[in-house]
Amino acid sequence: MTAKSDSGSKTEGSGSPRAQVHGTISADQMLDRLNKSVSAQDVAAAVIALSDYVGADGYLLARHELNSEAGLDNVISSNWPFDLVRNKGRELLARLSRSTELEKCLSVLNPAFSLLVDDQNTVGDPGREYCTIIFNAGRTRYCLMFICPQDVILSQQRLRETGLLAGYLASLLFRDAVRSVRDMDLTDRELECLYWIAEGKTSDEIATIIGISKNTINNYITSVMRKTATRTRSEAIAYAVRHNLV
Repeated sequence: MTAKSDSGSKTEGSGSPRAQVHGTISADQMLDRLNKSVSAQDVAAAVIALSDYVGADGYLLARHELNSEAGLDNVISSNWPFDLVRNKGRELLARLSRSTELEKCLSVLNPAFSLLVDDQNTVGDPGREYCTIIFNAGRTRYCLMFICPQDVILSQQRLRETGLLAGYLASLLFRDAVRSVRDMDLTDRELECLYWIAEGKTSDEIATIIGISKNTINNYITSVMRKTATRTRSEAIAYAVRHNLV
């Protein structure tokens, strides 16, 4: 049996060959269900349609943030057993949040396979494989995780299509978050500085990245804190995470 490790490489093991599954619905059926879900603003129905399209046993959709303190609050929708979400969800999201900026960029729309390690608290079959797809909608990163059926390889093409569609869906289903950014009247440069301080960068580092002076960066950050009614950079980051600004 061929399996993929966390790094994405293939390793050989024993057992019967795995079959490839293409999902239980066609592309036309999936698109029809997505249209209805967007019209109804039904996030769960939309992600279930994507899950059925790739042939997964379950899904978990969450915000992918550097600050993982929110834990399961980052989970938007899931049809995993609750015990699995509670026991494994925080662990999976925390591991994703520890990845470097380069790793995040390289992982976007690139399906990555890992194994759910079985323990006494885990619900479900031991050694279940899951697939993670990272995608962006505006300035927000999301991760979509699918539990793979036993001894089955999910279609890589359909998984990549799902990542692209998920980004488009997020921009439609979560457009209120985008609207809230506009309502706060933060400029593009202020949002850019807010993003970089959320990534742990100093004023000197942000100045080098953006190509403007450190004093100008500090002025932008001061303006951000004034507009968001926060007193420190840590408070500004927390505010940004709560309002999906980074």
